[in-house]
Amino acid sequence: MEAELRKLSQAELRQIREWLDDLIEDELEFTPEFENSIQRSERDMAAGKAARVRELKHA
Repeated sequence: MEAELRKLSQAELRQIREWLDDLIEDELEFTPEFENSIQRSERDMAAGKAARVRELKHA
């Protein structure tokens, strides 16, 4: 497969990459918890709330 890919032009490789990206994205499943966190963040942004920032724990 790699040998065949090496024969392709940059434009053809980009098309294949876009197709693979779409395929992988379509197969991903969001958990209900993840979807809820996205919706919560969207509501926060719409309400003008600042984004939450994680603070690094110092050792």
